[in-house]
This record gives sequence, structure tokens and C-alpha cells, in this order.
Amino acid sequence: MSAGAAGSSKAPNQGKHKPAGRRSVARLFAVQALYEIEFSGAAAEGVIHDFRSHRLEAEQEGEKLREADADWFADIVRGTAKKQSDIDENIRAVLPRVESFDRLEAILRCCLRAAGYELLMRIDVPALTVIDEYMGVVRAFFSAGEIKLANGALDALARRLRPNEF
Repeated sequence: MSAGAAGSSKAPNQGKHKPAGRRSVARLFAVQALYEIEFSGAAAEGVIHDFRSHRLEAEQEGEKLREADADWFADIVRGTAKKQSDIDENIRAVLPRVESFDRLEAILRCCLRAAGYELLMRIDVPALTVIDEYMGVVRAFFSAGEIKLANGALDALARRLRPNEF
């Protein structure tokens, strides 16, 4: 699945975000893998194996991206799948309306989940870095309304899960 073909009904904003670092690329692929898991019902380990075998290098608009950090990718996908109910509960708590989480575009839900995993479990990564990285992914797929929603949700989620960093 290409960076812009993750299933969103919105036209991607591919030119606005081109992940450069290996972890940034891993995050982009992790969001795509989580999307695949959500819609296919596949097990995380199978999707991780598939991505490691075939998809951890990417091209965007004809330009080759760095290879993804395969271990970082696997950690995000595996950890998000394992902690999904805790992550979802925390995301719902920071959204304006509880039911709005289920109504979000699937790829946006996956971005929030992956960021939620890092905020919850990867305390070695500063909260502001997590927010910045996933906002880059959100900008690649969405326009102003979703970007604003994601930014507010990630900020509130980071403050909820890591209050000592703010």
C-alpha cells in the first residue's frame, strides 16, 4: 500500500510530508499496517511479517524514502495491537464526544492509536516528538479539519498520559 493509498476517502496531501528518518518511515508503515489489521482482521504478527518481507521500503511521488526501522515498526504494530483497548479508552477520554472515535476515518484512528501506544509505552521518546511525528503522518492524508482534530486529540492525550512533560 503506498503512503497515499491507505484507504482514506480523502485525497492525500502527499507533497506536504515526506518522512526522512528510519523511525518516521516506520511510523508511517505502522499506521498502514494497523489499518490493514483493522479491516482484514489479520493477526499483528502476520501483518508484521508481510511488511518485513515486502514493504518496508517506500517510494513517494517517484522519490525513494529511507528504509524503515523494522524493529521500531514491529514494536509499534505489536504493542498497539496488544494495548488497543487501553489506548482506545484514553483516546475516547480526550475527544469532544465519546462516539466520535468510532466515526473517525479509519486511517486517522490508526494514527491516534499508534501515537497513543508510543505515549503510553515508549516513554523513552519525548511526547512532543510523538505528536510531531504522527502529525506529519496525519498531514500526509488529511486536510485542515482532520489535522486540527488530530492535533488537539494528540495534545490532550499526551497531557493525559505524560503530564510531567508539560
